[in-house]
Amino acid sequence: MSRVGRKPIAVPSGVTVTLDNSVITVKGPKGTLTRELHKDMKITIEDSNISVERPSDNKLHRSLHGTTRTVVANMINGVTDGYVKSLELVGVGYRANKSGNKLVLNVGYSHPVEIQPEDGIEFEVPSNTKVIVKGIDKERVGAVAAEVRSVRLPEPYKGKGIKYEGERILRKEGKAGKKK
Repeated sequence: MSRVGRKPIAVPSGVTVTLDNSVITVKGPKGTLTRELHKDMKITIEDSNISVERPSDNKLHRSLHGTTRTVVANMINGVTDGYVKSLELVGVGYRANKSGNKLVLNVGYSHPVEIQPEDGIEFEVPSNTKVIVKGIDKERVGAVAAEVRSVRLPEPYKGKGIKYEGERILRKEGKAGKKK
């Protein structure tokens, strides 16, 4: 049995979970998330706990067991607390700001790069070298943060670029001097 898949998911007060065939809908204080799960996984909602069971021990069901439980737990966590990814801009003249709900990045190109947020995603710019991506869907928050990072990936020689907060950039040594 999957150790992750066996754990029941506690549903906090203020969150409602409905299951219609294999479509799960989670409503909470921050919003609503809907997702279609694999039809073979058995999801049972009892009192304030959700449990996920697999029908057999074949390889597909074993691989989906823990994943399905984690996806449902992430949905519940998203509608209660939400998800946040922080990015840092490193480099001389690199800065970010908000224009309306768009994120505007000046990262060494001849033009500023504008990024329009998806529905349910919002940007915060607490300082001109820090960008925060917020939302209730963990998958989409991570995807949008990766999209922002891909505008100017960190380079290994000086470390300039957009990186996740706390990310370590492996540095390379520059050219070696001429040997005599």
